[in-house]
Amino acid sequence: MTDTSEKIDYSKTLNLPQTEFPMRAGLPKKEPEIVARWQEMDLYRLLREDAAGREKFVLHDGPPYANGNIHIGHALNKVLKDIITRSFQMRGYDSNYVPGWDCHGLPIEWKIEEQYRAKGKNKDEVPVNEFRQECREFASHWIKVQSEEFLRLGIEGDFKNPYTTMNFHAEARIAGELLKFAMSGQLYRGSKPVMWSVVERTALAEAEVEYQDVESDMIWVKFPVVGAEGIGGAEGEAAISDMLKANVVIWTTTPWTIPGNRAVAYSPRISYGLFEVTAAENDFGPQAGEKLIFADALAEESFAKAKLEYKRLRDVSAEMLSNLECAHPLKGLGGGYDFTVPLLAGDHVTDDAGTGFVHTAPGHGREDFDAWMDAARDLAARGIDPAIPFTVDDAGYFTKDAPGFGPDREGGAARVIDDKGKKGDANKAVIEALIARNMLFARGRLKHSYPHSWRSKKPVIFRNTPQWFVYMDKDLGGYGLPVEGRASDRTPGDVSPAHAEASSPSERTAVSANQPDTLRSRALKAIDETRFVPSAGQARLRAMIADRPDWVLSRQRAWGVPICVFADEDGNVLQDEAVNQRILDAFEAEGADAWFAEGARERFLGERAGEPWQQVMDILDVWFDSGSTHTFTLEDRPDMKWPADVYLEGSDQHRGWFHSSLLESCATRGRAPYDTVITHGFTMAEDGRKMSKSLGNQTFPQDIMNQSGADILRLWVATTDYWEDQRLGKAIIQTNVDAYRKLRNTIRWMLGTLAHDTGEDVPLAEMPELERLMLHRLAELDELVRKGYDNFDFKRIIRSLLDFMVVELSAFYFDVRKDALYCDAPSSTRRKASLQVVRTLFDCVVTWLAPMLPFTMEEAWLERHPEARSVHLEQFPAVPQEWRDAALAEKWRKIRQVRRVVTGALEIERKEKTIGSSLEAAPVVYVNDEELQKAIADRDMAEICITSGIDIRHEAPPAGAFALDEVPGVGVVFARATGEKCARSWRYTDDVGSDPEFPDVSARDAAALHELQALGRL
Repeated sequence: MTDTSEKIDYSKTLNLPQTEFPMRAGLPKKEPEIVARWQEMDLYRLLREDAAGREKFVLHDGPPYANGNIHIGHALNKVLKDIITRSFQMRGYDSNYVPGWDCHGLPIEWKIEEQYRAKGKNKDEVPVNEFRQECREFASHWIKVQSEEFLRLGIEGDFKNPYTTMNFHAEARIAGELLKFAMSGQLYRGSKPVMWSVVERTALAEAEVEYQDVESDMIWVKFPVVGAEGIGGAEGEAAISDMLKANVVIWTTTPWTIPGNRAVAYSPRISYGLFEVTAAENDFGPQAGEKLIFADALAEESFAKAKLEYKRLRDVSAEMLSNLECAHPLKGLGGGYDFTVPLLAGDHVTDDAGTGFVHTAPGHGREDFDAWMDAARDLAARGIDPAIPFTVDDAGYFTKDAPGFGPDREGGAARVIDDKGKKGDANKAVIEALIARNMLFARGRLKHSYPHSWRSKKPVIFRNTPQWFVYMDKDLGGYGLPVEGRASDRTPGDVSPAHAEASSPSERTAVSANQPDTLRSRALKAIDETRFVPSAGQARLRAMIADRPDWVLSRQRAWGVPICVFADEDGNVLQDEAVNQRILDAFEAEGADAWFAEGARERFLGERAGEPWQQVMDILDVWFDSGSTHTFTLEDRPDMKWPADVYLEGSDQHRGWFHSSLLESCATRGRAPYDTVITHGFTMAEDGRKMSKSLGNQTFPQDIMNQSGADILRLWVATTDYWEDQRLGKAIIQTNVDAYRKLRNTIRWMLGTLAHDTGEDVPLAEMPELERLMLHRLAELDELVRKGYDNFDFKRIIRSLLDFMVVELSAFYFDVRKDALYCDAPSSTRRKASLQVVRTLFDCVVTWLAPMLPFTMEEAWLERHPEARSVHLEQFPAVPQEWRDAALAEKWRKIRQVRRVVTGALEIERKEKTIGSSLEAAPVVYVNDEELQKAIADRDMAEICITSGIDIRHEAPPAGAFALDEVPGVGVVFARATGEKCARSWRYTDDVGSDPEFPDVSARDAAALHELQALGRL
């Protein structure tokens, strides 16, 4: 035959990768195009149609506030939710995601007020519904903005029909839930100390408070003992004499609460003593001869603070303390404080700091209030008035109940905090009054953590005010529980797929006849039956519920759902179903604005308008709104279900949305509205510090998307330990860019290779071992991926897949098989099997990664399947269990150990430029390990090691051979390949030129060329 080799460009005869899938992703430009395509094709509708009839999986969205652009916390939260819903959708469920927004409350109202203040406008002069309309418009604007930002992140959900708490139907349902509390007797008006924001003029819930370090005044105050009757025993008379000359000393960091003092608390578990001052070096306070009572453990520190020398006179027992009565340190000031101050035993008293005595102002602290109320009956029997004074008003000024500091004070009432959140003159006034009356033991400054409003960032106070509460410990008598047996309607073990792995909820049982059926007991039981990810969240929420006070629902604001009840002057709530129905009908048609409209009282009361019922004008705690979202989203939408499979939010929501949703649902339905609670941590700056504007260390999701792409941000979310606080910054973003590039290049190579795929299949039994090994690995990964998605452990999935794609595919399998894929003849079983495996690898990897990297996997899928609608309409491929072959995997683990030593030896030669390619080598490999010898027997190790030849010797490596400590018994001595270089495959072989028609190629390549020639492709 004629020599045609000179006419052939051998590169054109190779099956080299061919793809339009670009190496450079260009995500900032490509991703918006994909979003537009999804919206144009209405992907959300297609997903619902495709999933019709499947078992529902519901992740209920915790509503963000609609009051600004999204931040990195929003991005983390929404991406996690999107990964979950997409992963269940692609595993056979109808996984519908309905985004929602919290629209009421201070975050939005505060913004409108700021606008008013900037314009010199007075909110109180604006009709309330006009103000509410401005709040509604503000929220609507930001819902639109945030929706667009979430869509840009790749979040798939019903953004055309989200839920909002300001929707008329939602407002009606929230009101309906409140009325259930009213009708069941769980709602009551009471007077208790609540956290109060002077700046915002409203009560706050614990979830609306954050703690900041502040420096405060601290004082030690003397309470003169004026009564000691009842002290018995042989030393009774002497003890009485000693006590009547003594002062009980308290310590506090809130001097302004002293006018509200009504008792002093002590602990029976603490050792106390009577001490006498022997010398004094102070400008004010105790002098020599004064007697003082302290906890023994704190006496030395306290006396040192006051610059006093002292001696201990005697023990003071708990029995003695229980019989003491003191005078108020401000007695006589302004004609007030002439009452007796009793000593009360309290479990909250410790000797860790202070004096061992706790100043008790029941109007300014929960523990103080509880201790006072527990003793109220006994106090009344002793002739002590148990009434709690209102010493501070809503603006932070002292009232008439604080004689000498209120309106009767020269110059006007002292103030605790002003409108800007700055410290007023109250502390100074109280301290000066105590010094003037010789009742100050010592004073100082203390840096400590203090509650602040998380909106205004200003300090709050504890203040006794009339508010509306929900009982935590009132027996509900089975209200809201299923009728049959008062037990759950879900059978034991009937759990969602989200429950499958991490925990098994305990069997739900009926409320015990021997145990009160309270909101607290129901909530604690529900917590025990809920799966928590991570599990520590269960103990955290349980501790909060076990220790929380009654739920304060009322807020003194304008924007929100009102506490739409009528009450008499004693706080008794009108329970009238007809009135309630009129309210709910109006809210459904007009929204909650109907409550504030002119003539609302008469409209709703109807024929009862002539009765002395007062219309309550407070609004609901916004947490009640969000805690009720399960009713108008999960229950009312036919595309959802109740309860939700998953609630997912930041760990702060143990005291927020998880908490309020649990209480609301347990009170009205007897169980939690969720089966699983997942929490994520907070995103810190790269150096571990909190992100803040002042530090200039914030990372904005918009910047990441504009510079690198949403999939880079999503990759960071997937690879991070989101259960804990995580870090983010430029270096971390770059790390994810690098990882993404490797992943993309692997997918790109598969796409290029599959351009030559004819779709032919090779039976498993006829496949080469290397292909069967890859299928075995896919079977292992399939289990890992599915369990990872069930356990919400995305980091394990993504890191396993990244390692698989980079280490096992790119650096091993693809590297080994490139020669066969590029050079083998079309009829080669090896090549067909390899293409089949690459095809399978692509389908598995791309669908597995689609929930995490939806843009890139969509792009890759459509490049491979241009006729397809979307990768997100696909299911994870079914991976046969018959692919598993543990014995084969173990054999190849040993083969790869030998390969590692060979490639390590060749890398040295490459670095030293002895060779340019591993195909220039034909190393001598010494293997004296019997197990490794068996593994590599009858293997083409030259193909596996990508060399042109290899000489395997079953003997100990000689001195100087290259070796790795982790692979004992293997050594490599470099040797050059012999023979001639094939012009097509570049391998060095002895049969180059054996085919006269193709004299510069090997016999294998010549045979391939003949096949191509016969097919007309040459």
